[in-house]
Amino acid sequence: MADIKDVLVPDLGEDQVEVIELCVAVGDEVEAEDSIVTVESDKASMDIPVPFAGKISELNVKVGDKISEGDLLAKLEAAGSDDAPAEEPAEQSPEEEAPKEEPKEEAPKEDPAPASSGGSATIEVTVPDIGDAADVDVIEVLVAEGDTVAAEDGLITLETDKATMDVPSPQAGKVVSLKVKEGDKVSEGSLVLTLEVEGEQSSDSASAPVQESTSAPSAEESASDEGSEEEIEVTVPDIGDDADVDVIEVLVSEGDTVEAEDGLITLETDKATMDVPAPKGGTVTKVLIKQGDKASQGTPVIMLKVKGAAKPAAPKQESKPAAKAPSASAPQQKKPPVPHHPSAGSKPKSGKVHASPSVRRLAREFGVDLTQVDASGRKGRIVKEDIQSYVKHELARPKATAGAVGQGSGGGLQVIPPPKVDFSKFGEIEEKPLTRIQKISGPNLHRNWVTIPHVTQFEEADITDLEAFRKDQNKIAEKRKLGVKITPLVFMMKAVADALKAYPLFNTSLSADGESLIQKKYYHIGIAVDTPGGLVVPVVRDVDKKGIMDISRELMEISAKARDGKLKSADMQGSCFTISSLGGIGGTAFTPIVNAPDVAILGVSKSDIKPKWNGKEFEPRLMVPLSLSYDHRVIDGAVAARFAVHLKAVLEDMRQMLL
Repeated sequence: MADIKDVLVPDLGEDQVEVIELCVAVGDEVEAEDSIVTVESDKASMDIPVPFAGKISELNVKVGDKISEGDLLAKLEAAGSDDAPAEEPAEQSPEEEAPKEEPKEEAPKEDPAPASSGGSATIEVTVPDIGDAADVDVIEVLVAEGDTVAAEDGLITLETDKATMDVPSPQAGKVVSLKVKEGDKVSEGSLVLTLEVEGEQSSDSASAPVQESTSAPSAEESASDEGSEEEIEVTVPDIGDDADVDVIEVLVSEGDTVEAEDGLITLETDKATMDVPAPKGGTVTKVLIKQGDKASQGTPVIMLKVKGAAKPAAPKQESKPAAKAPSASAPQQKKPPVPHHPSAGSKPKSGKVHASPSVRRLAREFGVDLTQVDASGRKGRIVKEDIQSYVKHELARPKATAGAVGQGSGGGLQVIPPPKVDFSKFGEIEEKPLTRIQKISGPNLHRNWVTIPHVTQFEEADITDLEAFRKDQNKIAEKRKLGVKITPLVFMMKAVADALKAYPLFNTSLSADGESLIQKKYYHIGIAVDTPGGLVVPVVRDVDKKGIMDISRELMEISAKARDGKLKSADMQGSCFTISSLGGIGGTAFTPIVNAPDVAILGVSKSDIKPKWNGKEFEPRLMVPLSLSYDHRVIDGAVAARFAVHLKAVLEDMRQMLL
């Protein structure tokens, strides 16, 4: 039997210290005096050595733990402790003793022998157990593609809030491809690189500690090329900026068979409902979510058993079965990329920060975001003086935040709260709950109204000729059976896009700190659509590049989706300017609320025949009222008036867009 020994915390001269780094993992072979953990006290950091050689069978601490003298660090299978089992074969046959001793004492060194006779394998190296840390910064990549590395050579350097650490190579080999770069975020299990190692047996044994969780699927895949199965976890895909979305229906149960793109669950955001589709066909083995739960991007939904997953890899699996084990799980470790959208404001700085634990502790005490601090230390490291300078600068400079309001009763307006009234005293009442869209849009509208200084510019445009042209085109479209109906709103969108090009200040957004403008180079127009559940604003993209017919078709499609509650979160993101048209209902003018982060919105009221003087006489002309609300922090009144006049001129003669 193996001799398992306890490794205890020695006398460190401190009552209690903090574990900031694990230097070994379960399964590692260590020599006497090798470091097992790194700890930090108020005065210094130090390594705790292992007192004897052997193999780590159990780790009993993790990064962040507080430990004291006598605490159990790990359990160690002492080297040379398997003598008893070795003596039994000796009694049965003297000839068997030599073969038995070689695997026991020389097992780690015996694997390269078959490699010399030919054959190599490619393994995937992942981030080992790094305690509770997640999304850790990669501050340095120590190797390049084509480099030859030895076992335990550093591959990348990671930096947590408490320590820096290297991810070692599990064995010697050649770097085939790098999967991370400096500045990336990684967690336990993240793919670092692929490594070509000599000998198939060597790759099996060396990669076992790294790929322990995926070795079982590999064996199943190699057992059969035809009809092999793989169990994957299906998570919520990119749903835009929404988080903690309600699961209103679970569409499958355990044992169900689904096809690719079949709905699994239905989510409801503040603006739309959407189904999470199955990425592949297969059998549902476990449902990980239930109705009423909250879900965000990456939330597990189901476990799905997929057939035929190993077929494409069959040729490689014959020569390198162990190397294919991680391939099935690798896609699950990567989240879908979410590009930074310009409507979100200025792009944040990189998360790559070089600072010692003491500097990070100081930053936390002052509430300082280290990504915003300029470093003056060696090799770009942030030092204590940098934190102090940053705090002094922030306290000294005036703030011009984009949406700061006072804190107090009355929704931040420093006013007394509304009176509490028992309306039932005056007659019969009925309490009706707000719709989900109203609950979300109400606070957003209130925020926009109280944080944006609104000014509204009013104008009228003569659309008599435009309306005659529109009706003629609709007759032609009907004869050709194009299935498209052109509305006045389409021409309004084209005119707005032209005005945005002429006055680019309207095509900006105020940065989050209120100290700069984000100039957009695209022209996406939001259209307010009235639905039974409330007002939603889907976005038509690249209006300047599309024709009247294309925009008309797109408007018909998104309007139908909005009324059916089928709009996705992505359909309502990225607007530059919003149009709210009440022309089909009535009214002469209104003051629309700016739809942040846009800086302006156009309200369109019902057109009406009015007498207009042509220089000789009054003649009836079709006039449409326009109400242009804008953010006065960004746009001055004179610029707004010019924008409105330009819009009026284009609507009265669309040929001006050709100039």
